[in-house]
Amino acid sequence: MKKGIALVWSLVLLVGILAGCSNASTPSTSSASSENKEKLSVVCTIFPEYDWVKQILGDTAENAEITMLLDNGVDLHSYQPTADDIIKLSTCDLFIYVGGESDAWVEDALKEATNKDMVVINLLDVLGDTVKEEEVVEGMEAEAEEESEEVEAEPEYDEHVWLSLKNAEILCNYIAKQLETIDAANADIYEANAKAYLAQLDSLDEQYQSVVDRAQFHTVLFGDRFPFRYLVDDYDLDYYAAFVGCSAETEASFETIAFLARKVDELGLTSVMTIEGAQHKIAETIIENTAEKNQSVLVMNSMQSTTSADVGSGTTYLSIMEENLHVLTEALNG
Repeated sequence: MKKGIALVWSLVLLVGILAGCSNASTPSTSSASSENKEKLSVVCTIFPEYDWVKQILGDTAENAEITMLLDNGVDLHSYQPTADDIIKLSTCDLFIYVGGESDAWVEDALKEATNKDMVVINLLDVLGDTVKEEEVVEGMEAEAEEESEEVEAEPEYDEHVWLSLKNAEILCNYIAKQLETIDAANADIYEANAKAYLAQLDSLDEQYQSVVDRAQFHTVLFGDRFPFRYLVDDYDLDYYAAFVGCSAETEASFETIAFLARKVDELGLTSVMTIEGAQHKIAETIIENTAEKNQSVLVMNSMQSTTSADVGSGTTYLSIMEENLHVLTEALNG
């Protein structure tokens, strides 16, 4: 990874040299760069961060440059920054990232940042002790240990903190405070926008709790990775799943399929759940191995594949969480 970052930075430096030569012969380019630098520049790694910033900035977002790095549907766990990504990060006013194992590249990138006044927000750091370690529950496919038995492995934290509305409130409040400090001239606007948005998050959180309180079932079963640990813990739901949330596995063993199918029968569940994506083979195979074989496949959106095209069509963090509530309601009530 470090070799990859070093290569990217070599490209960044080359681009900087070429840009310097270009500016010397083309004054208008330099002028345009100065104008762009006057804009508030925010770089976010994933969609939820991007949308939260937009909601807090409100109308002032038109005069800001907000970048979402994971903008082509690439998964957080396999993302590698491009030279252009590194350049944007290097000069921005505010950089927001999740901070888990998938963001290991960030440390090296920040060392080379040219804007030394940049404010950096690590979501896991903001949440502190409430961040959860990944857990392997009964029946789940355990990943092969990469560490030697002689070396004590560091805890692997569940990165999917944005899928908790309670977490979202904490994180949005923190982001708003940082924006108010960076851009004091618009601090009152950001404070008001954040207050209104936090009220919406709180209202949706209450709707989730209400659905769970009235639910027929209190267990969800995923024939897929399970990035919704924070969400189910918020509402004291139980879960079974094929893999942990950050797993790279795509094939489940016969033992895992059989266990999950038995759980569907034992609990009388009417659905097997999965996350966004075209392939739901594991969920379908679980259903084929149940006694009734008539359960539905329900899809919840973990926001790991949301792009700017989706944003352009009106997708927001709240709209996805509202749709997830509809899906969860069906799963918990048959």
